[in-house]
Amino acid sequence: MHGCPAADEASVHVLLPYHRKMRTRPGITVHYGQFDERDIQVREEMRVLSLDSALAEVLCRGSRRAGIACADQALAMLPEADRDEFRAWTEERIRGRPDRRGTLRGLALLDLATGLAESPPESWLLLGLVDAGLPVPEQQVSILDLKGNEVYRLDLGWREARIAVEYDGYEAHEARGEQDAARDEDLRRRGWIVIRADASDLKDLSRLVVAVRAAFRSRRQAA
Repeated sequence: MHGCPAADEASVHVLLPYHRKMRTRPGITVHYGQFDERDIQVREEMRVLSLDSALAEVLCRGSRRAGIACADQALAMLPEADRDEFRAWTEERIRGRPDRRGTLRGLALLDLATGLAESPPESWLLLGLVDAGLPVPEQQVSILDLKGNEVYRLDLGWREARIAVEYDGYEAHEARGEQDAARDEDLRRRGWIVIRADASDLKDLSRLVVAVRAAFRSRRQAA
């Protein structure tokens, strides 16, 4: 409804006041709780929670991957000047939920979201790297030439250490092997360590985490 395709789509979630009763049926999950009519919007002739209220519920009750990806998508839909205000509204909704379960998790996920991820896998990679104890990486790292022109934009990176993680989605990179190799070589000449990730790393992040930690160790040894 709000344009966040990263949301889990297994079922439609219905929020009802406690005095209303509805049977759960295939494809419909029923929740009971309190909501303010001011948080209700009408979209396609249906009453739905406003984006900030719906996002608060996803952050606190959905999967962590769905939460951070939806938060990134919601922020990306807004003009940059409006993002801080939307973030504050969403935080207020999280803190004001009668059900306190998931509050700390929801706030932590909201804090990680920036709206800069260009795909859900980039959001998931950031979350996984932070979960592994690594510093929060910068997103969409801009690499400039001597004239100040942008020559590359990296998915995730630690600028001070010059370490980057690039996600290779199948559709975007199926036929770009040689081009990516040349790009990585140029970045290495500029002093960057480039680590590539793909869909297999989303299933098991251990290889990627080991590679990033090794890159940080090499930087410390070279210092």
